[in-house]
This record gives sequence, C-alpha cells and structure tokens, in this order.
Amino acid sequence: MQALLKLSRGIDWLNGLVGKYVIWLIFASTVISGINAVVRKVFNVSSNAYLEVQWYLFAASFLLAAGYTLLQGEHVKIDVVSSRFSKRGQIWIDVIGFGLFLTPVCLTILWYGIPFFLRGFTSGEMSSNAGGLIRWPVYAMIPLGFGLLLLQGWSELIKRVAFLQGLIDDPTAKKAEKTAEEELAEAIRRLAEAKQASAS
Repeated sequence: MQALLKLSRGIDWLNGLVGKYVIWLIFASTVISGINAVVRKVFNVSSNAYLEVQWYLFAASFLLAAGYTLLQGEHVKIDVVSSRFSKRGQIWIDVIGFGLFLTPVCLTILWYGIPFFLRGFTSGEMSSNAGGLIRWPVYAMIPLGFGLLLLQGWSELIKRVAFLQGLIDDPTAKKAEKTAEEELAEAIRRLAEAKQASAS
C-alpha cells in the first residue's frame, strides 16, 4: 500500500502543477479576446482564428484542470444524500464512484478520444471556417484532460482505501488554506501598512 500511496502523491503533484499553470490559459484567452475586440472596432479587421484560439484555450483550461479540480475536492457532489452517511459511508460512496463510474467513463472517452486525436493529427484537419486554425491541438486536449482526470481518480481511490485501512488521515478534510482572494486582501493590507509606516 505504501507504494500506491507514493504513486498517489506523484499524481497529486502532477495535477497540482498542471492546475497551478493552467490558469494562464484563461488569462491568455481574456487578453486575446480584448485585443480582438479592439482590433475589430478600431481597424475593422477580424479573423476567425482569434475566436477559435479563444475556444481552444478555454477547452484546454477546462479539460486539463479537471484532475486538479478533483484533487481539490471542488467537483460536483450530491451532498444531500452523502451527508446522511457516516464518514466511512461517505468514503465508501467515493470508492464506488471512482471505481465503477469515473474509471469506466474516462477509459471509454480515452478509447474513442485517442484515435479521434490521431486522425486529426495525421490528416492535418483544419477548421472549416475561413481563416480557421488546425484542429489537432484542441483534439489533443480530450485524451490529455481525461487521462489526468483518470489518474487523479485513481489517486483519490488509493487515498480512500488507505483511509479505510487506517493508514492515513481523512483525505476529504479540507486544509485550512487561504483562498486567492484572502491572499490578495492580505497583500494589499501589508502594502498599505508599509506605506503608512514609511509616511510617518
């Protein structure tokens, strides 16, 4: 079991790293959207490529961050039902969910998604829109995203089983970490205090 827990920590590290950097895809999509709007209004010039790259970046951020979302316990759960069970009962629901639902769904999507990506890659498929982009990069997000989600599902399954065996603490317990908003507010407060101290 210790080897599986080590694998779980490695998967958690990988999805944590992906989640840390995937936010930049949202930022890039926002910047491109703003530039596209300005260019279209000021110079009356536009291209479908600008719109499509925004869709690609959004799709990439959504798919690649799915595993990170599961790692953080931010996925949708039916708490109305599970909250009626004991902690061990809730953990068993997770074990069944990861084993009998998440794993088969991810494997099925990978089964169809990898050939779909390979066909687009080998054919060099292009968007049918005028000035559109090549399609395979966004097709690659399907197997990548669901591969990361599958790995994280297995990591969560390992942690649930280890908890049931009494080897680790509750993996569903939220860590008392500050949100990004709280960190920003604290940084602004420290900056204001530093300015006030230097002024006096």
